[in-house]
Amino acid sequence: MDDRLKKQLEFVLEIDKEKNIFRQTHLSGHGRNENDAEHAWHMAIMAYLLREYANQEVDIARVMLMCLIHDIVEIDAGDTYAYDEAGLKTQKAREEAAKERIFSLLPTDQKEELTALFDEFEENRTAESRYAHAMDNLQPLLLNNSNGGSDWIEHDVSADKVYGRQEKTRLGSETLYEVTDQIIRENIQKGSLRE
Repeated sequence: MDDRLKKQLEFVLEIDKEKNIFRQTHLSGHGRNENDAEHAWHMAIMAYLLREYANQEVDIARVMLMCLIHDIVEIDAGDTYAYDEAGLKTQKAREEAAKERIFSLLPTDQKEELTALFDEFEENRTAESRYAHAMDNLQPLLLNNSNGGSDWIEHDVSADKVYGRQEKTRLGSETLYEVTDQIIRENIQKGSLRE
């Protein structure tokens, strides 16, 4: 086996660890906590199916790849809950170190390609990254809503915090933001989100 293939297969095995990183979000139907790999897969499928609602035309293959790789760094950095203020303060540094270690397993050209794609997602400046962020925000919101808002209740999350996070959804898709707004308002009325 040549060195390039050996590195690629090492990376493939390393990213299998993403299946062991559990998130605060529960599967629909009050299931167990979802893992990062399930979240990424779900986002990628959603991105493809809902692409007509992106604010701008996007390279859907690029968006789907962003969705699939955006949480690989959590193998080392761990999942930071969206509303964990203390964890959010150290998230960037933890994820930068993880990005360097994990993507360095790949041959140089692929390391550079995936690092650039990860950075593009994080910077949230392109149509593709904004649409990918819309998926990253919409997916857990849909699951949480399907569970009666139980994750918001458990963590005592306010509507303002959810609206703040969903501003990135608006940048990627006004239409999907309208859906999130409706879901948030319904959860305020039900008492799942405090005002």
